[in-house]
This record gives sequence, structure tokens and C-alpha cells, in this order.
Amino acid sequence: MQTIVTFILVFGLIVFVHEWGHFYFAKKAGVRVLEFAIGMGPKLFQKRRNGTTYTIRILPLGGYVRMASRSETESLSIQPGMAVTILVQDGQVTRLSLAEQMELVGGQVLTVNTVDLVDQLFIEGYLAGDEENLVRFPVNHDAYLIEADGTEVLIMPRDTHVESAKLWQRALINFAGPLNNFLLTFVLFIGLAFTMSGITTTTLETVGDKTPAQVAGLRTGDTIIAVNGQRVDSWNGLVGMVQPNAEKALNVTYRRAGQTQTTKVTPRVELVSDQKVGQIGITPKVATDLGARMKYAVGATKDAALQIFNGIRNLFNQFSLNKLGGPVAIYKNTEEATQLGLLTIIYFMAVLSINLGLMNLIPIPALDGGKLLLNLVELLIRRPVPPVVETAVTMVGAIFLLLLMLAVTGNDILRYFGK
Repeated sequence: MQTIVTFILVFGLIVFVHEWGHFYFAKKAGVRVLEFAIGMGPKLFQKRRNGTTYTIRILPLGGYVRMASRSETESLSIQPGMAVTILVQDGQVTRLSLAEQMELVGGQVLTVNTVDLVDQLFIEGYLAGDEENLVRFPVNHDAYLIEADGTEVLIMPRDTHVESAKLWQRALINFAGPLNNFLLTFVLFIGLAFTMSGITTTTLETVGDKTPAQVAGLRTGDTIIAVNGQRVDSWNGLVGMVQPNAEKALNVTYRRAGQTQTTKVTPRVELVSDQKVGQIGITPKVATDLGARMKYAVGATKDAALQIFNGIRNLFNQFSLNKLGGPVAIYKNTEEATQLGLLTIIYFMAVLSINLGLMNLIPIPALDGGKLLLNLVELLIRRPVPPVVETAVTMVGAIFLLLLMLAVTGNDILRYFGK
């Protein structure tokens, strides 16, 4: 039960932060946000506030922000001959209901003849009991629509569509989700930094006698700033460069008394937890000041991003389902983190958050990266991408992601439960 609760809280917070980015910048751009949902499937709870309906849905596997758009209006099917319930106030329709099981107090049943909730904003038809007289009602720009499942949202006039926003605003809306995930990772690492008694730095506290570091000329007080030309910002980053390179010469750049120097260091093989790793015989100086803690957060965020970026690059170079993980893998990792305590859970959440952000930036249609790619195409051709092309590309991307998710989930089940 503890793992289930932790999984819901961890995954729910990461998704909430991601979707909040899209939500916030959509609102700022004047785009109508119909629904902010956490979870998928049938809704458990809904609350309407400032024109947006907030819902919690039964499956804690993601979430979404529904924005007014061309595709949303196309999916809203009110056909001639359909019976809807309307509420008329001051000569205008202020609420429409498509939900058969939900009574609209003070409403009237109307058999639809013609309706336009995007441009002309009217509904025309025959009131119940009077099938002879065709009546036409203007629809308020901010009227509410009760959908078939009972979710109540605002209607979508064209000026509220995401397509009506400027190109830079749409690009910012698409990028905001991953951006929020990066910020969440940074904030979580700051929190971790302040739980530590001190922050290990790349400044050397000790250099062991007759160790590779001493042989190479390194001394106490030196600050290592790069290995093989790659900048080092944290002790963990330094360890990550040294340990895999036992008996391989490394060009180590360090700073001493304000001067930058470079030397060659060859890590020797050591047995650590039955694993052969490279070591050079140094220990780090520990700092407790604010600057060191902030530097740790920056370095840890950068290291996590690089690790995931390299993983994505490796995935494209040599694809394998075992390199991917879906909800089942996340659950199993959450289970392991829960057993190790709160700080491990926070670290796991930080890494998972930046993972979600970077994965969403892959330029696959239906992901944020795919949408940003379409924004770039629009910028280059200086006109909107034709709706037919955009819809087709997005549909292909969505089908691909669905099939990939099914394959990854099936593979995860076999990996973790098929033994």
C-alpha cells in the first residue's frame, strides 16, 4: 500500500507540474482551457473555477490539459435531429447539456436543426411540444456545455482557440511542460542539498601517498575542473568519469593558486562491491555554504540531464525495449526507492521529472517536441501548416506512441513478473 500511495503522489506531482506549465502559458496567451485533468479514464471528481474544469480521473497514469482548438470543436458532434437541453437567460443560451442522465434545472429540450458554437454562436431548432415553429437562440460567448459524461466546460469560440494565438505563444505553450519538469528537478535537488550536512566539491581534501593522483602531481587544495576536456561541476560527475576508465590515461585539468594546469592520470583498478572500478586516490573537500549547495543543485540537474540525454541518444543508435520503461517500470523503481527512505524518493522524483521533460522534447508528433517541430516548420514556411497535414501527422504520432506504450508495458510485465 505504501508503494501505491508513493507512486500516485510521485507520478501525480510530476504530471501536475508538467501540465501546469501548458495550462499557465495557455491562459496567459488567451487560449481557453476547458479542462485540467490529473489521471485518465472516467472522472472521480470535478470542480469548475475561472472558466476551467479541474478533474481527477480514475487511472493515475498521466494527465492532460484540454485547450480550445480546431480538433476539439471537430470532436464536439451536435448533429441535426439531436435533442439537447438549453438554459436561456436574458435571451441568450448560457448552458447546453448533452448529458442524458443529468437534469439541467430550468432548461428546455430543443431538437437541433442547425448549430454554430465557433463563429456565429447560435443554436436553432424546435422546442419540445412545438415541432412547428423553428426557433433560433444566440449563444453567449462564455456559455457552458455539459458533455455526455457530465463534464461541464466552456464552449469554444474561434478567438479562444490555441490556433488563434501568436506563433511564439504557441511555441511557449508547447515548451512550458518540459520546462516545468526541469525546474521541478532543480527545486528538488536544492531541497536535497539542504538536507546534507555538507556538499562534496571537486576541490581535493586529501591525495593518497603513491596513488595515481599523487604520481600525476595533484595536491591537496587543487580543484579539478575538467576530465578529457569535459567540464566537471560536481564530485559525482568526477566519479562518473573516473570509475569507468580503469587503466586508461585521462587528461585532468585542475586549478591551483589561480592557475589552470593539465596532467595525465591513469586510474588503477579497485574492487568495490564486487565491481572493478577505477580510482585515483583522492577525497573531496566538503563545503556547507549556500553557494556550494546551489552549485550542487545545478550540477546534479546537469548530470541527470546528460545521463538521460545520453540514454536517449543510445536508444536511437541501438533500439531495445529494455532501454525503455513504462508505468510498470516506474512502479517497480518507486517500490525500491520507498524502501530506501524519503531522500531516495525525492532523488528518484527529480530524475523522473527531468526524464519526462526530455522525453517529451523528442520530435515525435503528438509529443511536445513534435508540436514544437510543427511550430518551427510554420516559422520557416511563414504560414500555418495545413490542418489536414497537421491532423494526419499528429494521428500517426499518436498511433505510434500508443503501440510503443503497449509494447513497453508488455515488456515491463515480462521483465518484472515473468520470471
